[in-house]
Amino acid sequence: MLKNRKKILSLAVVAGFLLFAYGVYYAWQVVTIGSAYKAKILCSGVFVSKRDQQDVLQEDFEAVFSNINAKIDFDKKSVTTTAAGIPTQTAIFREGLGCALIPDSSASEALHLISDSEWKQSPENTTQSASGFRSLSKDIQKKVSSDKLSKAIDKAFEEKDPSHPIRTRAVVVIYKGKIIAERYASGFSADTPLPGWSMAKSVTNALVGILVKEKRLSLDRPVQIPEWSGANDLRKKITLDQLLRMSSGLEFDERAGPFVSDVNRMLLRSRDASAYAIGKKLRYSPGSRWQYSSGTTIIISRIIRNSFDGRTTDYHAFPRKALFDKINMTSAVMEVDVSGNFIASSFMHATARDWARLGLLYLQDGVWNGERILPPGWVDYTRRPSSTAPDGKYGAHFWTNGTAEMEDSARPFKDLPADAFLASGYEGQNIVIVPSQELVVVRLGMTKERNTWDIATFVAEILAAISAEVKE
Repeated sequence: MLKNRKKILSLAVVAGFLLFAYGVYYAWQVVTIGSAYKAKILCSGVFVSKRDQQDVLQEDFEAVFSNINAKIDFDKKSVTTTAAGIPTQTAIFREGLGCALIPDSSASEALHLISDSEWKQSPENTTQSASGFRSLSKDIQKKVSSDKLSKAIDKAFEEKDPSHPIRTRAVVVIYKGKIIAERYASGFSADTPLPGWSMAKSVTNALVGILVKEKRLSLDRPVQIPEWSGANDLRKKITLDQLLRMSSGLEFDERAGPFVSDVNRMLLRSRDASAYAIGKKLRYSPGSRWQYSSGTTIIISRIIRNSFDGRTTDYHAFPRKALFDKINMTSAVMEVDVSGNFIASSFMHATARDWARLGLLYLQDGVWNGERILPPGWVDYTRRPSSTAPDGKYGAHFWTNGTAEMEDSARPFKDLPADAFLASGYEGQNIVIVPSQELVVVRLGMTKERNTWDIATFVAEILAAISAEVKE
């Protein structure tokens, strides 16, 4: 009996030590991820958004990040963060390609991994204009209740509870192709590129659509990923449609925040984000389950890159030449990792007006100034709810408002018309498109707590300000 007790005690001590060691290791990883996050967000805030560094430090990070030191090198356009016992984290800015984290590497090595894009922002396209929007006419002004509209936007910027801030930074409202309302928080303007987070996924939808139109990609054929080509590898059955509809069946932990999750490891700790995502195992049969995953978008980014047959310069120029330049999104920057892959799931900046232009492209069925950018039927395909998505809430890299046969009370966004669909990103980034009302609403901000901001209520209040019955 005594021997058994000693044995149990010894096992308990070993188990306790292992749990303690794991706890220390987990905490180390969390702090490392936090340090990388601070380097990346500060780099993009200063060099992409061109904001004051003190403003970014004060507004974009919770108090816990004050334990992580940050140094900005304005000559090298880099940010380095340090914390006790944590490896140095560095993010480097490249013109046209944004900021890239340099995990487990020296900054000098990284300079050779990513080069400046061919595109350089010229003085004539740094200032936002109303290009691409129709002129605001007195007729339109008469058809909108300016009082209701103003009150709705006032509420979007109002901070009722300082302990649970909303922190709206920009709002743009387009009705019938015209800007009818626009407002910015102090320190931000029409010229400030702001992060869209997962709204970048909807940009990826457009890039895929363009390549489908050019017959360089196919939705229904299995994707060609060399790492999945093994004889017994069932991942090679995954189609591009399944990736766009988040039903690939690949395992992926999407938890953001202070977690050692797949999304944090991929975005903040990987030299090659696509390799990380492609390496995930198959959990369900392709097409059988819906699971939101930034990893699937990163895989799509690799597929897009592969379509250029190793021509990295052409790949980097593709979003600008095929999409951004076509619809006057002059501020847009989709960022890359050090391997040169677009982080097409999460890291893209654009001004509020430019995000609105993306929404307007989809409102206009993929046509801009008479030129068809997206293939015929692409927008309908995009906003058709996926059969695997709960409550019909997701299409092809856009969020949707349920199936056609749904009761309005059962829709994901009960206050919005059935045809509403939207791009949505972390911390309350939204582009809401309502075709039946010819409406696009953009809201950008930094809302840390989801329950403090309701985009559906906001858009419903804007809809109430519009006289939908009156026609031009």
